[in-house]
Amino acid sequence: MARPLPSQGREEMIGPKGVIKKIEFVRTITKALYSLGYERTGAVLEEESGIPLYSSMVDLFRKHVLDGNWDESLITLHKIGLDDENILKSVSFFILEQKFFEYLEKNRIMEALETLRNEITPLSINKKRVHEFSSCIVSPSQRILLGFANVGTETLKPRMKLLEELQKMLPPSIMIPERRLEHLVEQALGVQREACYFHNSHESCLSLFADHQCGKDQLPSHTTQVLQEHHDEVWFLQFSNQGKYLASSSNDKSAIIWEVHEDGELTLKHKLIGHKKSVLMVAWSPDDSQLLTCGMEEAVRRWDVHSGECLYVYEKTGLGLISCGWLLHGKQLFSGVTDKTICFWDLDGKELDCWKGQRTSKTSDVAVTKDGRQIISMCQETVILLLDKETKIQTLIEEEQTITSFSLSEDDNFLLVNLINQEIHLWNIRNDPKLVTTYKGHKRSRFLIRSCFGGLEQAFIASGSEDSQVYIWHRSTGDLLEALPGHSGTVNCVSWNPSNPHMLASASDDRTIRIWGLSKVNRKRKETYSNGTVQLCNGSSK
Repeated sequence: MARPLPSQGREEMIGPKGVIKKIEFVRTITKALYSLGYERTGAVLEEESGIPLYSSMVDLFRKHVLDGNWDESLITLHKIGLDDENILKSVSFFILEQKFFEYLEKNRIMEALETLRNEITPLSINKKRVHEFSSCIVSPSQRILLGFANVGTETLKPRMKLLEELQKMLPPSIMIPERRLEHLVEQALGVQREACYFHNSHESCLSLFADHQCGKDQLPSHTTQVLQEHHDEVWFLQFSNQGKYLASSSNDKSAIIWEVHEDGELTLKHKLIGHKKSVLMVAWSPDDSQLLTCGMEEAVRRWDVHSGECLYVYEKTGLGLISCGWLLHGKQLFSGVTDKTICFWDLDGKELDCWKGQRTSKTSDVAVTKDGRQIISMCQETVILLLDKETKIQTLIEEEQTITSFSLSEDDNFLLVNLINQEIHLWNIRNDPKLVTTYKGHKRSRFLIRSCFGGLEQAFIASGSEDSQVYIWHRSTGDLLEALPGHSGTVNCVSWNPSNPHMLASASDDRTIRIWGLSKVNRKRKETYSNGTVQLCNGSSK
C-alpha cells in the first residue's frame, strides 16, 4: 500500500509550463499500468511515489463491489466524498440492480423482492426499469431481454462490468476513467495531425517520439509514370472506388482500364472499343466490377471490368447521351440527354424515369448522392440545381460566372464548381448552400477543365489547367501549394487515388496520362512504390 501523501499548501506542478498536477499525472500513469496488466509495476509506482491510485475508502468500495458485499458497498459509497445526491442515487441503483439479479439467479426470490421493494423503489428513479425488474420475478425469460441471464453462474465478470459502469458515473478525481492516458495521448496526436498543414499520411505515421509535422514532400508532386496508349487527346479519367484501377477516355473513341499494382505501377488491363464518337467520361460501379462509358452525344456502354466485355448499350432514338452515373448500389444508372432531360435505367435497359428539368446540354456534369435522393445538375449557365427526388424540393446554387464543370465530395456534403473566370468555388451543400472557399491560379480560357477532391480525408483540391500544369491547393485555406509541370498540352482532368493519398493522375491533350507520386527518396522511405520498372520522369521529360 502506498504511503499517504503529506498535505501541502499548494499542489506540486510539473512539466515545462507548470500546468500539470503531479498527483494527477502519477495517478494517471499508475492507472494505465494496471490497465495494461503491469500489476507489480503499478504497485511499485504507488509505493515509490507515495501517491495511491485510489484513496483507502475507494479501495474498500471496489473490494466490496467485487466481493458482492452489497450493503457494505452502499455504506462505503456514502463515505468516499460524493456531494452530488443524484450521483449517489444513480450509483446505488446500479449496485442494487446487481444485488437483485444475483438473488434471482440463486432462486432467492423473497430476498430479491425485498431488495426491490425496500431498497430500489424508494430511490424513486428510473421507474420504467423498476417495472421491468418486477416482471423478472414472475417471468425468468425477461431477464434475458434485460441482459442479466445466468449472472449467478459466474459472478466476477458481471461485477467487473458493474465496476466499470460505476467508474463512468463517479467523478474522475475519485475513480480515474479507463484508458484515460491513452485518450490523452490520442487527443494530443489528433491536435498535431489537425495542425499539420500538409498532412497527407495515414495514422501509422504518427509517433510519440517526436511532434508530428508533414512537409510538402507528402504531396504527389513527382511524375512516377507516363501512360501513352491513347492516340488522341485524353479528356477524362477516374480512379475506381477502391483505387485498384484507373479508367481513362479519349477523343480517339476509346476508353482504357488500367490496373494499379501494389508497387504503384499502372499497366493496361483492357482497351474498350465500340464507341463511334469521342468518349466524354467514365463512371465506376460502387463495387468496381463494372464501368460505364459515355460517347459524345451518342450512347452509354456498360463494361465488365474483369473481362473487358461490353455488357449493354444504352441509347435513346434520335437523341444523344452526354453523361452517366450509378444509382442504388449499382442496380440502376442515369444519363444526361441532349434534350435537357435526365433518364434513369435499370441494368437491362428499361427506362424507369425521365426527369424533365430545365437543364442545359452545354455541360455533361450530373451527380446523384449515394442514397439516390438528390440529383445535382445544371439548370442555367450560372446556376446548379439540387433536386430532392422524394420531397421535390429544389435548391439553387447561383454563381455570377458561367459554370464549366462540377464534382461532388466523397461525403456528398460539398460541391466543387469550376467557373469560366478561372476560379474554382467550394460549396457546402448540406443544408442551405454556402460558398466556403475560392481557389485561383490555374489557367482556363477555351476548354473544359475538371478539378477534384483528394488526399487524406480529401484535404486537398487538384485541377487541370490550360498552361499544361497540374495545380494543387489546400482545401481549407485555399492556398496554392503546387503547380506541377510535365505535360506539353492542356491538362483536361485530374483524379486522386481514394486509397492512396500519394497517387494523383492527370489527363492531357498531349495524349498522355501522368501518374504523380512522392519523390524517389520518399517512396523508398515509405516502402510503398517502385520495383525498378516504373518509368520515372520529371518536368517535361518522358
